[in-house]
Amino acid sequence: MSEKQYNVLILCTGNSARSILGEVLFNTLGKGRFKAYSAGSKPAGKVNPGALEWLMANGQSTEGLRSKSWDEFSIAGAPEFDFIFTVCDNAAGEACPLWLGHPATAHWGIPDPAHIEGDDARRAAFNKAAEQLARRIQLFMSLPIDKLDKLTLKEKLSEIGRIQD
Repeated sequence: MSEKQYNVLILCTGNSARSILGEVLFNTLGKGRFKAYSAGSKPAGKVNPGALEWLMANGQSTEGLRSKSWDEFSIAGAPEFDFIFTVCDNAAGEACPLWLGHPATAHWGIPDPAHIEGDDARRAAFNKAAEQLARRIQLFMSLPIDKLDKLTLKEKLSEIGRIQD
């Protein structure tokens, strides 16, 4: 029997940096077990150049990446999500659409690297954001998801979000 593929949505207000990194990292690290998407409540309309730079410098594809509204994922025909993670404090506090399937949710706040001044400082901030996301994603993927009850899973997801790397 093949292993279940889990659908994941990573949310941030602008969907231009952290959530984009999360989408790519989930898809890469998940090796087919996870299919990730990203969106924003108020999409910036373009992917942040710093995110694109980090992805390309780390051998990740940027093909098809775009800043998009979470509304795309709340309509008929959209993927049904198993997990939804917010990665910015603004998105965590906003009223989200109703998601089909009652996905498990957690806030995994990551400092925003997009507004850091200076090329070296911005690169360092993107590196740190990506490292934090990758660590949390790896911890999440190590959980026995199919063996945990909903309450325990919710607690584990929240614990992962509180980890400070």
